[in-house]
Amino acid sequence: MPRADYPEPVVNLIAELKHMPGIGPRSAERIAIWLLQNPKAQPTALSDALLESEKTVTTCPICGFFATEAGCTVCDDTSRDATQLCVVEQATDVLPLERSGSFKGYYHCLGGKLSPLDNVTPEDLRISQLLRRLENVDQEIEIILALGADVEGEATANYIAEVLAPKNFRITRIAQGLPAGGGLDHADELTITRALQGRR
Repeated sequence: MPRADYPEPVVNLIAELKHMPGIGPRSAERIAIWLLQNPKAQPTALSDALLESEKTVTTCPICGFFATEAGCTVCDDTSRDATQLCVVEQATDVLPLERSGSFKGYYHCLGGKLSPLDNVTPEDLRISQLLRRLENVDQEIEIILALGADVEGEATANYIAEVLAPKNFRITRIAQGLPAGGGLDHADELTITRALQGRR
């Protein structure tokens, strides 16, 4: 006698949900059942939103942030400070900087970071687009490297700094150190070292 299981459409839904990052088999099953049985769930609205996003959201060819047919909300904003360009790893890294309200310039999203172990080379990132973007800059600008503090982020920042060194741009790196509200007793040696080096 065969064991009872979910109908095939539910099995397929669970399988698709498992492809999402951070969602394992049990989480995928719970989400699928919630979507199908909870009166507050709106699976059709979710499906429509996914299809609409897939159809209309693209990558801005200039900065690499999210864009639509209407354009890019960052690149199209003429009130931004054109003397500052912040280089980040992913398009999603723009959002914490924007929410902080502390940066008013433009962005350039690389689409990742250098990682020889994962076969990610400079050609796989949007570094050539960054160089083309800076070719015709006729004013003094600051390029802020807001990349991760891990080995790959450091390697990417160093590579970009070397490539841009002959261009005479002002190249800076975001400070790193203790988080707000954090104590020395919970910080590792590298974090404390960087906090001391980046002191004001």
